[in-house]
Amino acid sequence: MQRKDRLYALMQRLRDGRLHTAEAMAQDLGVSVRTIYRDMETLAASGVPVEGARGYGYTAQAAVTLPPLNLTQAELEALHLALAALGASAMGEVAEAAQSLSAKIDAVLPEDAGAVPARFGFATDAFSEAARGFVHMPAIRAAIRSHQKLRVGLGERSHEIRPLHLDYWGRIWSCVAWSETEGDFLSFRIDRITHLSPLPGLFVDEPGKTLADYRARSSRG
Repeated sequence: MQRKDRLYALMQRLRDGRLHTAEAMAQDLGVSVRTIYRDMETLAASGVPVEGARGYGYTAQAAVTLPPLNLTQAELEALHLALAALGASAMGEVAEAAQSLSAKIDAVLPEDAGAVPARFGFATDAFSEAARGFVHMPAIRAAIRSHQKLRVGLGERSHEIRPLHLDYWGRIWSCVAWSETEGDFLSFRIDRITHLSPLPGLFVDEPGKTLADYRARSSRG
């Protein structure tokens, strides 16, 4: 048995809330007692709430915890998206677990996480509707990075835009852009896009047309 498989087996055993001796676990897994002692130290260092001591026995009374993690904005958005999809699924306990996990993450997000546009809470509208917009996300992300103008169809209207930022609002993704067509900022849900195509040429930041300008206007109400 590989070490990672043994650690998982030990973790599963400890979660039953009963006391397990190192000797019994070593015999069942075909390893030495000293190996079990080292494994218990590894599990504890990994965030598994192991209780007990050598010569006494071990158990894990609490739910499994994780050590502190530092997430990038991209990683946090990926977690948003995955939890939103699972929370809207018909997978019963998995969906409930996703919603419970989202609440736990909400509780520990820093108050000044300015790059995080919204909490993990689940929106009330149908997730299947919002999911239609996911097909456009790679193109919009690439255009934001490269300063590529886009033409997007929103309902019956078409806009030539400078995409500036993607925001997440509990299942719903929106895009902030400068609309060359309207001569003003535009914020729209990406699941409302009917068509999207890149335009030739790149744009450069100009005063009054940047994401910072949009945020400054929004903060003034």
